[in-house]
Amino acid sequence: MPSRFSAAREQVAARLPSAATVLVAVAAGAAGLAGSYAVAGFTPGFLTAPVATVLTNRMPGAVVTFAILVLGDLGKVLNLAAALAVSVLLLAGTAFLGIAAGRRARVSAFAPVVGGVSSLVVSLVVTGAVTPSLAAGAGVAAVLAVAAVAGAVGSPRGVSSDRRRVLGGVAAALSLSAGGVLAGDRTTTATQATLAVDDAVLDEASSLLAEADEKSMGVDGIEPLVSERFYNVDIANVDPDPDTETWELTVTGDVEEELTYEYDDITAMDAENRFVSLRCVGESLNGKKLDTALWQGVPIRDLVDPAGVPDNCCVMLRAADGFYEEFPLPALDDALLAFGMNGEVLPRSHGYPARALVPGHWGEINVKWLTEIEVLQTEQTGYWEERGWHGTGPVETVAKLHATNVRDGGRVQVAGHAYAGTRGIDRVEVSTDGGETWTDAALSDPLPGDDVWRQWTHEYDAPGERHDVVVRAVDGTGDLQPEEETDAFPSGPTGWVSKTIDA
Repeated sequence: MPSRFSAAREQVAARLPSAATVLVAVAAGAAGLAGSYAVAGFTPGFLTAPVATVLTNRMPGAVVTFAILVLGDLGKVLNLAAALAVSVLLLAGTAFLGIAAGRRARVSAFAPVVGGVSSLVVSLVVTGAVTPSLAAGAGVAAVLAVAAVAGAVGSPRGVSSDRRRVLGGVAAALSLSAGGVLAGDRTTTATQATLAVDDAVLDEASSLLAEADEKSMGVDGIEPLVSERFYNVDIANVDPDPDTETWELTVTGDVEEELTYEYDDITAMDAENRFVSLRCVGESLNGKKLDTALWQGVPIRDLVDPAGVPDNCCVMLRAADGFYEEFPLPALDDALLAFGMNGEVLPRSHGYPARALVPGHWGEINVKWLTEIEVLQTEQTGYWEERGWHGTGPVETVAKLHATNVRDGGRVQVAGHAYAGTRGIDRVEVSTDGGETWTDAALSDPLPGDDVWRQWTHEYDAPGERHDVVVRAVDGTGDLQPEEETDAFPSGPTGWVSKTIDA
């Protein structure tokens, strides 16, 4: 005779969903997410986008710091993977609700109807995007419908109803997911538009880009003076995709008159070209998150001053992805609102339609997708400062060693870039004996501008044995790059870069 414990366990087991039900619900959730992606692509309308934002913003500062310092780019990938999993589970929950409703009503058609409508509602609440939400609901409903039909159809081989449901649901989900990914990849396209500025600005941009190409030293293993692969760091797993027809930049806060600028208002102003380098505060000492571009835009003070700005302490720049950073008001004196990059429309991944470039500051806080400039009466903390970082401080001087090339005759060429923000680079010194003696490296001719890197290179006769090469920079004020090594957190990495070479 079964014990009371066994009977209770059987009752609990009977109330739990079967493995088949769970698998069908998860398959439906995956298909629903694929439907959302098929319509929205990798844009904020995709269900995973707001989920990833919530995960990022709710993550404790210590976890964020660990991800930046230890995981690097992998941290962002893992956050996206977690957001994808959460999104599937959200839709799987609505699919399970549909299955339960069908069983309770003893009408199999209820499952796809209830599941599909529930998925639509959940997606619409999370994203606010109607069409991708309809596609998400359709994906869930389709898998539940196929699973229900597959479970009802008899099998000559005696395959159980639950197994038929799973096989049918998973097959439908795989087909819909594959189609959704292909459709979504075509939907996610780079912003295509012509840079709407005076022809003279574009002509000057072409001339400046040609100048940068001529001044580049052409060393294998380092980027030219205008980077070919500009690094990307931001808090958004899915970049905002503002429409210039509706995008606005507002000047608010402690001003005499709040102002609103449309995209055409800004591009109609007198634009300028400016070389600017950006460096990631969270990179390793010899990392490769330091790049340069020629930007097109207008001075930010030309937008702020007409609002009537008192001599206040600071401003808060706010972005479409929820990012925000505070700057002292004088920091905007030479800041640029950029809407072009290398003579073309600013790419979406770099802040289209417009972003801020604040000279001499770390790259992360040069706010992308800018939507508001708020003038403050009192200091407030920015996004990264709230998480313990000091991103608004001036960048640290660095000479990086990225290239080691063995020349004919056994000579060794070492090369890299040097950067010191608005202080500029005066010289780079190289030691081939571990820091005992130093030699000046050859520098690329400086590009126009105050916030721009330089290339350096040095050749020497290989000693025929293992040796340490050390590099350091002297900035334009005569200050030597700090020797003491510090981690990126909280104010950016410091130290002399060294590399052991066998030659």
